[in-house]
Amino acid sequence: MSDKKKLKIKIFDKEYSLLVDNEDLAKELAKYVDQVMEDTRQELPNQPVQTVAVIAALNIAYDYFIERDRNKEITSKASEKIKSLKLLLEPHSTHSPS
Repeated sequence: MSDKKKLKIKIFDKEYSLLVDNEDLAKELAKYVDQVMEDTRQELPNQPVQTVAVIAALNIAYDYFIERDRNKEITSKASEKIKSLKLLLEPHSTHSPS
């Protein structure tokens, strides 16, 4: 069983208490979310906090989807390359050494 640590973070001028497994990762995530929300607030200064939060969440989701799709593409290309290498190796591996 993992030992969770209590961590206080601040996002968008509000403090939150979290129970986390990885304190460094949680701090990094909080910093990222706070930065996206601050950037969104600067782009939409007259919008209510809830609107800023939703737009920031959509921006984070967009970034995630871009990275997810890039990862799928890289994984697919790597898999194709491995298959082609296996095909190149198979005829040689079926022959017994002379």
